[in-house]
Amino acid sequence: QVQLVESGGGLVQAGGSLRLSCVASGRTFSSGTMGWFRQAPGKEREFVARIRWSDPRIYYVDYADAAKGRFTISRDNAKNTAYLQMNRLKPDDTAVYYCAASPGARSGLVNEYDYWGQGTQVTVSS
Repeated sequence: QVQLVESGGGLVQAGGSLRLSCVASGRTFSSGTMGWFRQAPGKEREFVARIRWSDPRIYYVDYADAAKGRFTISRDNAKNTAYLQMNRLKPDDTAVYYCAASPGARSGLVNEYDYWGQGTQVTVSS
């Protein structure tokens, strides 16, 4: 099993920044995809960003349209940690943010990810 623990959420004013972290532990894998998703109240869980790697290389990153130009996903392979740097935050970014991982995911589809964290709340005030 793989355990994912997110941190870094909080309350921020519109235009501000937050950096989310996701630490993986347990039976981690040397290659795969880690993704960030979010779920606002009353809405479906949606893809935000993903990063595919095979130690020590990062193969590619991908973003939802809402995240492009404002969010940056990265990964520290040595620490088994993924990050989501979020800049110029908007009230519409308010949601619970989840980290997910899979050895074989090739897209941002929720059902391709095998392991999920508990989520961290991000609230952006106007």
